[in-house]
Amino acid sequence: MSSFTSWLQNTKQGLNDQVKKFKNKDFLDAVVAGCAIVAGADGSIDASEKQKMAGYISRSEELKVFDMSDVINRFNHYVGNIEFDGMIGKQEALKAIAKYRSKPEVGRVIVGVCSAIGAADGDFDAMEQAAVRDICNTLGLNPSEFSL
Repeated sequence: MSSFTSWLQNTKQGLNDQVKKFKNKDFLDAVVAGCAIVAGADGSIDASEKQKMAGYISRSEELKVFDMSDVINRFNHYVGNIEFDGMIGKQEALKAIAKYRSKPEVGRVIVGVCSAIGAADGDFDAMEQAAVRDICNTLGLNPSEFSL
């Protein structure tokens, strides 16, 4: 096994362990709020983006610890707010994420998940990257740590 493959396996296992450690409502809210921000980065959130997020979470070893109906309900809550008023909705979502500003280890997990959602369609575009940079800034993390 190459060193990259073993690094990737260790990273995935580490993310899995971290998500399980932080499995609670606030963490779920922060993750799905971040996903909603990234999904809405282009100004609209279509059904394919919702399916991408739900599909990613249900297949993700790290995130399938959450009940999918809870995930979808919270995602729809944040998406609804963003669709109603983009700025106010984004601010509310960032407020859920900001709860982890003093916990950089949790913040890194949130940024990792949001980046994975942004890249899930094979195109992590400039608007999605900017949205993840906003999430980094809210968490007090340096975006360059994530190559953003």
